[in-house]
Amino acid sequence: MAENKELYKIAFGLAVFTIIYNIAEGLISTYLGFEDESLALFGFGSDSFIEVISGFGIAHMILRIRKNPSSKRDDFERTALRITGTAFYTLVFGLIVTSIYNIWIGHKPLTTFWGVIISTISIIVMWLLVIWKRKVGSKLDSAPILADANCTLVCVYMSIILLVSSGIYELFGIPYIDSIGTLGLAYFAYSEGIECFEKAKSDINGCCD
Repeated sequence: MAENKELYKIAFGLAVFTIIYNIAEGLISTYLGFEDESLALFGFGSDSFIEVISGFGIAHMILRIRKNPSSKRDDFERTALRITGTAFYTLVFGLIVTSIYNIWIGHKPLTTFWGVIISTISIIVMWLLVIWKRKVGSKLDSAPILADANCTLVCVYMSIILLVSSGIYELFGIPYIDSIGTLGLAYFAYSEGIECFEKAKSDINGCCD
């Protein structure tokens, strides 16, 4: 059907936009997080780079199911999921160790202003992507595309954590709140890592349920 063909084009376009956005967000967030000594913002940016790897798997998946909606996950997607899962676990380890160290030495970021700005933009952009992906997925009656929308929703949750921790520190200067926010990001990254390895072993489409 012509309508379905157009919807798959939109779904692929959304996947490509997600990749490009995460690259930009990762570059900006890691740079500003390093400059401002905000571990939460730096970790958020690092997570964005991992989402880029996942994004390539999603884009490939959309091309596959467009040709054959009943096809199963292929080796490219399984490899992308394993690499993504390993990257998430590595990030979690680094965030937890650094957070504990920062708490131990009483480290505070210079500012979390940019964390507030970036997280606010991310919440808006990612929420719009969730709505659009769900709309396309529903019209196509595609469980894989709907699952991708749920994965994007996790990015919204992580953005909220960054916004709350950055906002509280910027307003009240509460010690360790940046590190606590980082641990919150680590929790979601760990959950995503588990999800990636589970999906790599199964034939269920999509990056998460």
